[in-house]
Amino acid sequence: MREYHNLLEAAQSFENAWGFIFDMDGLIFDTERLFMEQLAVVMAQRGYRLSREVYCRSLGLTGKALEKLMLTEYGADYPFAELGRKAREHVDAIAATVGLELKPDIVTLLQWIRRQGLKAAVASSTRSDIVERYLEGAGIRDYFSGIVGGEMVEKSKPEPDIFLKAAQLCGLKPEQAVVLEDSENGIRAAVAAGIPVICVPDLKMPEDEVRKMVNIMVTPSLPDEQ
Repeated sequence: MREYHNLLEAAQSFENAWGFIFDMDGLIFDTERLFMEQLAVVMAQRGYRLSREVYCRSLGLTGKALEKLMLTEYGADYPFAELGRKAREHVDAIAATVGLELKPDIVTLLQWIRRQGLKAAVASSTRSDIVERYLEGAGIRDYFSGIVGGEMVEKSKPEPDIFLKAAQLCGLKPEQAVVLEDSENGIRAAVAAGIPVICVPDLKMPEDEVRKMVNIMVTPSLPDEQ
């Protein structure tokens, strides 16, 4: 595994890549932290306490896999659909008013990808209509050739389906693409798809087992390195 302090330099190191597949939450936008905060609020209103450890295990999951995790943690009567919907409504309201914060170097990387004539796609566990809305709101939708949302595949991360579909949308073979991910489940999904991975950690640094699967790790430079 190689380590870079700059996302653009990490991407440029893949000289034979024809395209890049981006996760969204925690990778393009600082929305993992935001959703965690809003979910904690609505859960507390119903008497539940969300731990950071449980939330980090949920990253990249969707549908039945996510529901199974939450019911296992909080009991069979946990109102999964209701609280998830309310938390998403809170995040949507923030996105529509004050806007979402883009992660560092994302626009610079997208501009470079466009200049090079390469493909870019989003593969997110979030529903595709929400992905579209967030990208449009940030003014970056036109950089992406395709979007795959969590509802568009049968199996969520860590299964490879979502990345294979995104590569197909861009007309790429898995080995011609590079995945950018922050979550352990996303990294596992990319590896299962046979696609190299750039990991940009967000809420949680991957465990050693998963770190070994990563081709490149991007970590912020220390102040005296800048």
